[in-house]
Amino acid sequence: MIDNFDIPKHIINKIVENAIAEDLGFLGDITSKSLSRKKTKIEASINSNQDGVISGLDIMELVFKNIDANTDITNHLSDGDEVKNGAEIARVIGYSHSILAAERVALNFLGHMSGIAGETNKYVKSIAKTKAKILSTRKTTPGLRAIEKYAVRCGGGSNHRYGLDYGILIKDNHIKAAGGIEKALEIIKNNKPYMTDIEVEVDTIEQFLECQRLDVRYILLDNMSPQYISECIKNNKNGAILEASGGVNLSTVSDIAQTGVDFISVGRLTHSSPSLDLSLHIL
Repeated sequence: MIDNFDIPKHIINKIVENAIAEDLGFLGDITSKSLSRKKTKIEASINSNQDGVISGLDIMELVFKNIDANTDITNHLSDGDEVKNGAEIARVIGYSHSILAAERVALNFLGHMSGIAGETNKYVKSIAKTKAKILSTRKTTPGLRAIEKYAVRCGGGSNHRYGLDYGILIKDNHIKAAGGIEKALEIIKNNKPYMTDIEVEVDTIEQFLECQRLDVRYILLDNMSPQYISECIKNNKNGAILEASGGVNLSTVSDIAQTGVDFISVGRLTHSSPSLDLSLHIL
């Protein structure tokens, strides 16, 4: 189970309302409405069709409740729990047209978030014997960043910046625009908000050594091989916090973690994780 970490309600509500409006359009679910004019109560089961990790139960429930506040949902698992193929995740009771109208949007959220959680968990387990922590990035689906980063946490990962206002990361283009690392740091330190951390991205050992000379506290090692990462760690005389990033996948993450780096950021967690295969069946 994930530790207590709630997404602000105003963010969740907006995401859910937009998704429902997109799916129902102007007239609503005309198939389910046309099927029966009578209010028939049904019971349905939501099951997983593969092993994985659950994330998004509250959002799934909000979808059903948004369509019909009288729908009852009983969850058998919690966010962050592992789920086995064929296991029942939740039971839903309500009017047939309400459940069927909410089904696809609810499963889309639950499947997408659980897919991210499950993929993150694979990375976390693969480096469990090292000190490194897995981070998500800003490579998220527009409009869904909050729930995708939450899903990473459900899988045992952590989050890098939530947005550009969350911390300062001086990347290669910032360095070029300023005319060098030292110049970029000088300008930003004079203009940044008070108590804001600064991280600098480097892609060569020479740049890393320059950051050491300038006493940079957080350094991102971009697209470096484990050999070069190890070299940076050996020369980390200032005890800077080191993050590895760039093209990380399940076949490379273990070797990167074994260098002794502090963090490993993985963009594919949020931009390429496959959804968990789920289904809803009327009982």
